[in-house]
Amino acid sequence: MPDFTAITPDALLDLVADRAMALPGYAVIGVDGADAADPLRIARAASERLRAQGRPSEVVSLHDFVRPASVRLEYDRDSEFTYRTGWFDYAAVNREVLEPLRDTGRYLPALWDERADRSARARIRAAADRTVLFLAGPMLLGRGLRLDLTIGLRMSEGALRRRTDAAEMFTVDGILAFQREQAEDFDILVAWDHPDRPAIRVG
Repeated sequence: MPDFTAITPDALLDLVADRAMALPGYAVIGVDGADAADPLRIARAASERLRAQGRPSEVVSLHDFVRPASVRLEYDRDSEFTYRTGWFDYAAVNREVLEPLRDTGRYLPALWDERADRSARARIRAAADRTVLFLAGPMLLGRGLRLDLTIGLRMSEGALRRRTDAAEMFTVDGILAFQREQAEDFDILVAWDHPDRPAIRVG
């Protein structure tokens, strides 16, 4: 069983920023976590930390690359299987964000408006040289995404269920099932049951 050591939230951001600053060229960092872990918040905070240090940085949310509701909800509105296998369009993330960023320095920040269930109508953006892009969302590993650094905000089942609305509880079941099946590992694994008192894996 891995060992963890306590770290302050600010020191965690310093660690991520230090690792990110060492990455060459255009780089992509995955911040993986359930919605209850709010990985987007951490990605934005780390991105701000990088920009303050002079490294261009952007953030993309996986929730801006969901599939249309007609696909997500085709079989069952609360299917944990659909959530972990068909909810998010990881191929589109590769096609519209990661590959063009590395090849041309341009990327699409959003593809689908999850709330309105229509095209996000976002415009392609030009990234500054040596931009570090943070991709934030659940179940990022094992999707064929080329990530230069991965950060996992891991929560126990109890914490996930306490912090997830009843209507979204099926997502917890999907995430737990995905974690059991996942063979890949994170570069930085964070125990995240208490976001104000995180701990990082050291062994």
